[in-house]
Amino acid sequence: MRIVSLFIGSFFLAACALGPDYSRPDLSPPASFRSAGAQVEAESFANLPWWDLLQDQALQTLIQTALKENKDLKRAVASVEEFQARLLVAKMDFAPKADITGNAPIMGRKAQFLFPGFPNAFNYYLQGNLAWELDLWGRIRRSNEAARGDLLAREEARRAVVLQLVSGVAESYFDLLQFDRQLEIARRTLQSWQESVKIAQARLREGVIAKLDLDQFTSERANALARVAELERQMVQKENQLAVLLGRDPGPIARGRSLTDQVLPPAVPAGLPSELLQRRPDLVQAEQELAAVTARIGAAKADRFPKLTITGILGVASPQFSRLIANETAFGVTGPSIAGPLLNAQALGFQQHAVEAQARQALAQYEQSVLVAFREVDNALIAVRTAQEQRNAQAEQVESLQSAFRQATLRYKSGLANYLDVLIAQRNLFEAELSLMSTHRLHLVSVVQLYKALGGGWSPSDPAQQMPTATVAEVSKG
Repeated sequence: MRIVSLFIGSFFLAACALGPDYSRPDLSPPASFRSAGAQVEAESFANLPWWDLLQDQALQTLIQTALKENKDLKRAVASVEEFQARLLVAKMDFAPKADITGNAPIMGRKAQFLFPGFPNAFNYYLQGNLAWELDLWGRIRRSNEAARGDLLAREEARRAVVLQLVSGVAESYFDLLQFDRQLEIARRTLQSWQESVKIAQARLREGVIAKLDLDQFTSERANALARVAELERQMVQKENQLAVLLGRDPGPIARGRSLTDQVLPPAVPAGLPSELLQRRPDLVQAEQELAAVTARIGAAKADRFPKLTITGILGVASPQFSRLIANETAFGVTGPSIAGPLLNAQALGFQQHAVEAQARQALAQYEQSVLVAFREVDNALIAVRTAQEQRNAQAEQVESLQSAFRQATLRYKSGLANYLDVLIAQRNLFEAELSLMSTHRLHLVSVVQLYKALGGGWSPSDPAQQMPTATVAEVSKG
């Protein structure tokens, strides 16, 4: 009856665990993002699945490959599996521990003992040991809470790797498309300068122009040739960078739509800042790490209190192997044992202070992550808006410079203008066309960065984010 009462009392005591219970820090996110514009109440476009945002089939194929083969993602998945196992190990602390030992003396000198039937080094014996710690102070429960927080943090870290991976593939792909168009412009400009040099050489032989004109045209041709070489180098290096993200050896990367043919959503509302706390994986990861270290405070406090354990021993022992199963060879004992810190009590107090300091660090890290997230969203919002305005202005500039170059070329060939007009017009057009392609790329990348900053639906594990079978088949064909 006393043992039953002890069990009942211990379970009532176990209902109260030492240490603070975790609660989300009281943050006050802004009502709206600074650069959100008039679309504050609209649903965030981060709720779109990524294949609805990025509709280039070649890009979708690259993303699918990266999600299957990327090495960083595989490492993140293995880390999740590791902490799943660690959580199961922590849960086993609730259960009794049992083990078995045996002994068979083969060599040595046997002697007579005053206590026959109990195991010693000169006996044959088989012994079972049982130990069951009663979680009086919640140490085991807090350890399980910490292990669960670690697991959830690793799962969010995996989602963060997925988000970083897919956005990285998209950005690198748009870089390649930019280099494609810029290389096309540079080669076309190089060919134009080569024709200009030929015309200038002929006019120099006829004495129509001075050698200074020819030198200027030759200089611009060399500039275009250098730009072609630079773009070719950047293209190959970007392909190699993208190949690493795809988990394969360096090589050429297939393209789909051109840079200017990419489809973008007509509007990119950010939604409410409060939604960011649940959607961005890095924020959820920081919060789960804070929850885990908060639980460890309770475990550290419980370590400073005595541990009550139910122990038991059951077995058989005999100096002769033939009498091992006789009645008088059996032995067994059970009862509670208590163990508490004594000389190491101060060290355990310092350990608790260390864990509490870790919790303050985790809290500061979480708050800092929230601030950085808000900053990234606002920066991406202003980048999307201004990049579109900049692209429209530069497109108008290119159109005007194309007209100016045509007029200057006609006037030069007719002898109504000198070489300087043509040189300036073509040089300005060349730089403006390259800048326009850079801004096209900037607009696309800004949309991707906004989607990433909002914690967009990159995760392939969520049922709502599974790529439709029909879409997968279309991508495979593409």
